[in-house]
Amino acid sequence: MNTPQDYEAWYHTPRGAWIAQREFALLWRLLPMERGATLLDVGTGTGHFARRYAAMGLHVTGLDPDAAALDYARTLGGAIDYRAGDAQALPFADGSFDHCAAVTSLCFVPDPAQALSEMWRVARRGVVLGLLHRRSLLYRQKAGRGTYAGARWDDAAAVRAWVAGLEPASTELRLGYAIFLPDGKWTSRVIESVLPTTVPWGGFMAAGLTKR
Repeated sequence: MNTPQDYEAWYHTPRGAWIAQREFALLWRLLPMERGATLLDVGTGTGHFARRYAAMGLHVTGLDPDAAALDYARTLGGAIDYRAGDAQALPFADGSFDHCAAVTSLCFVPDPAQALSEMWRVARRGVVLGLLHRRSLLYRQKAGRGTYAGARWDDAAAVRAWVAGLEPASTELRLGYAIFLPDGKWTSRVIESVLPTTVPWGGFMAAGLTKR
């Protein structure tokens, strides 16, 4: 199993940095947030995406069940409030945050629909998810291997089923895709830069939802 240090170090490799940048850009496009808004980052891990959101001017709380990951995240700086907790039973009152985000963390949650319902409960305005996409080259290459061992790979139909159970109902579900050729080589980056994010074959699937 990778340590928190190993996990964070991957984001600083050329391939890891490129993938993280593409993923964050898609998440932000599907649910842009105003400076000063509050955000709960569910399954924050080492806080990589929490720090990206904080750099955009958000007040971020990062939640994770892994105490070692949270301890390491705290050493990396940033004005982020890290808390221990379970995505399926968030320890916050209704409407505690403007927004919630979960970047690939729901892929390791036994009941993602329950986790999304909890995020919807504590968010006043919207939720954005980043998920591993089954209909992709990344799935063919990585499913069940390395850091992807034990991860669930979802598709748009699964997300729509989770969203259908939300109360109150979402005004809109926006889907987008990234990481079409996951090797990160320069040719893959060029192709990625011209492919529309609506092409449903990327290894990273993002979903943005807003409340009525």
